[in-house]
Amino acid sequence: MTIDTKAPPAPGVVTATRSRRRTAPPWWFVLPAMLLFAFVVLVPSARGVYYAFTDWDGLDPQFAFVGLQNFVDMLDDPNALQAVWHTILIAVAITVIQNGIGLLLALGVNTMIKTRNFLRVLLFAPAVVTPIVTAYLWRNLLGPDGAVNSLLSAVGLGSWQQDWLGNPRLAIWMIVLVIVWQFAGYSMVIFLAGLQSIPREIYEAAALDGTGPFRRFWYVVRPLLAPAITINLMLSIIGGIKLFDQVYALTGGGPGHATDTISTLIYKDAFTLGEFGYSIALAVVLTVIVAIASAGQYTVLSRNERAAS
Repeated sequence: MTIDTKAPPAPGVVTATRSRRRTAPPWWFVLPAMLLFAFVVLVPSARGVYYAFTDWDGLDPQFAFVGLQNFVDMLDDPNALQAVWHTILIAVAITVIQNGIGLLLALGVNTMIKTRNFLRVLLFAPAVVTPIVTAYLWRNLLGPDGAVNSLLSAVGLGSWQQDWLGNPRLAIWMIVLVIVWQFAGYSMVIFLAGLQSIPREIYEAAALDGTGPFRRFWYVVRPLLAPAITINLMLSIIGGIKLFDQVYALTGGGPGHATDTISTLIYKDAFTLGEFGYSIALAVVLTVIVAIASAGQYTVLSRNERAAS
């Protein structure tokens, strides 16, 4: 007599397996979107990376493969090295100042004052204005005959008047000022969402334990605010590294190359000098910097977030 060693699966297992098969969407549903993404993003990106190793001028169909020469030239180009430094400086300054002010604003409007809703709308309003419009607005305000110099003259500080965007030592900080003014409210909203997700009982328990406002924030609120901090820092650093619109509209990278970033230098080399191969090499470097900054920041912040939880 033959014994069948293949016992039938339990009814519950069969039901669960069939249920998963019914609920799991077929992978080919994603196929059209993936094909479109590959056609629009992946293929042009790969072709662009190839052009970074050529001397293509953007027009002539005939071009030569030059290998790593564009990247070698980049190391010998003082304007490119200066643009990398400006990019890092602006990104770090924006990240620190914008999030610091955004957090203070969030703590300020996360109270029971009667005008809190009006203040939230007012402080967030600049973030919904088109960056190029904001840049041209501030360009007029900071010009030699702008409102800032007029105000200084009116209050007896005429000796402080100057071309704020034409001074090589101040222009880059004026760009940081404009970015922080526009997006501090955006950071505030994210911090405010994190603060409002913290139960009131935690604040009350910390107050009953006798902790002061600073200690209460540092040891109680800050760890619970870790997800909002992670999101804000990631958005700020990536946005600062890729910054183009405001810089080009405010100063055009000038005076001279005093405010050039990698993005503005890419534009100039490609559309002014016709060095598309070199400009694409700069774009590849920018992509690598963004990837490294994002991955490193995400790793560190995620580890801190897990430790806080």
